Amino acid sequence: MTDSRKRLEELHRRQAEAEQGGGARRIAQQHKKGKLTARERLDLLLDEGSFVEIDRFVTHRATDFGLADELYLGDGVVTGSGRIDGRLVYVFSQDFTVFGGSLSETHAAKICKVMDLAVRNGAPMIGLNDSGGARIQEGVVSLGGYADIFLRNTLASGVVPQISAILGPCAGGAVYSPAITDFVHVVRGVSYMFVTGPNVVKTVTHEDVSFEQLGGADIHAGTSGVAHFVHDSEPQCLAAIRELIGFLPSNNLDPAPVLPTTDPEDRRDEELLDVIPANATQPYDMHDVIRRVVDDGLFNEVQGGYAGNLLVGFARLGGGSVEIIANQPAVLAGVLDINASVKGARFIRFCDAFNIPLVTFEDVPGFLPGVAQEHGGIIKHGAKLLYAYCEATVPKLTVITRKAYGGAYDVMSSKHIRGDLNLAWPTAEIAVMGPKGAVEILFKDQIAKAADPAAETARRIEEYTETFANPWGAAARGYVDDVIDPRDTRPRLIDGLRSLRTKRDRNPAKKHGCMPL
Repeated sequence: MTDSRKRLEELHRRQAEAEQGGGARRIAQQHKKGKLTARERLDLLLDEGSFVEIDRFVTHRATDFGLADELYLGDGVVTGSGRIDGRLVYVFSQDFTVFGGSLSETHAAKICKVMDLAVRNGAPMIGLNDSGGARIQEGVVSLGGYADIFLRNTLASGVVPQISAILGPCAGGAVYSPAITDFVHVVRGVSYMFVTGPNVVKTVTHEDVSFEQLGGADIHAGTSGVAHFVHDSEPQCLAAIRELIGFLPSNNLDPAPVLPTTDPEDRRDEELLDVIPANATQPYDMHDVIRRVVDDGLFNEVQGGYAGNLLVGFARLGGGSVEIIANQPAVLAGVLDINASVKGARFIRFCDAFNIPLVTFEDVPGFLPGVAQEHGGIIKHGAKLLYAYCEATVPKLTVITRKAYGGAYDVMSSKHIRGDLNLAWPTAEIAVMGPKGAVEILFKDQIAKAADPAAETARRIEEYTETFANPWGAAARGYVDDVIDPRDTRPRLIDGLRSLRTKRDRNPAKKHGCMPL
């Protein structure tokens, strides 16, 4: 056998060793837990045969605690590039079979390398996280590795999309990197995120809490708001990441992909005429409006289990990606509260960074009143949503379906904060406040003196509604560009988006603004 063939055999042996991670026994343990391996995850995430690995032969350099005798090719993370629907992405997939996926100096360096490549080449960065945190045996060196990653997450923010999947128990530094990224996916029964685990919590605060109660998938998807998507299985999670990438541009200079659609641009949906109830206090599901307007009725909702009074997500109109922000009358009457404001603000800022047009469906009675909201900082947090809308320079289109009251009218992409196309349905009510509240303030004395206060209140409400609770006053002043037949919503939005393709708008030159964090 020639020397070159011997060396080739050595290469193949090492490649096979790298693909085994922590070995067959630990792979079997991973499968027994119902989890996929790092490489199996990449096979599902990426187009078949597209993965190109880098740094597969890297090993750690630590010698303490017997580590010199325990070397694994790849050092617990698989890194490289691949394709999703033919588009370039960079990836890392942590391998729990090697030191529990813990982060070492070289493990971190591998991740940093692909993050640098993603920014340099303008491609999305996807991290599949399955790590117990810093590798204790390496001490401060592993902590430094986390800081190196955090810095790159921050510098890449708004430059390339960053997507994280939590596919194991991630604690400490292992959760801060995903928290800086744009979207976090979790899987029920598999994903756990916490700064300190249940044992530390019990020691410090004497609270007895399980992994699931402290940082399970549904906790972060529905209570903390840390997670944006929750799934029932790893394959479902990885398929969802592929779908999400389809709505996003590769970087902040490229346009989002435009896909062909058979849904006619001039389609008019008759059922939109009956969505709004005759009784102005009766709820309806804003999903019914969105699905009847967007391409093929497909709405990729983000944070669907959190702050349900505000809907956010991606859709397409005329084949092009748009971001949807919509009040949800079926939850808390569609009011804005702390959680909804933060949810909306973050989503708007992501889409503005990546030049995705913003379409707002508005039915908002105001901000949620109450001691808990005021003490929790609704003023500060509500201002985040206002700031995000004001700051955004992407095309901004708004449809007022029913209520647009008070300061919430201003916030929800009104003409006054650079809304480009503001439309209203005939059912729109644009006023300082609802008829009942306004009447009780404006005609307090008259109602008190009336022989029949209830009848006088009803009469005054009817008068106020006729005068103010409609779109005509706003239309007369040009605060809405047009009052439209609801059936024309889709064609009007598509036409508006087409006319705004060449929009140019810039904020004043500055290092950055100081939003109310």
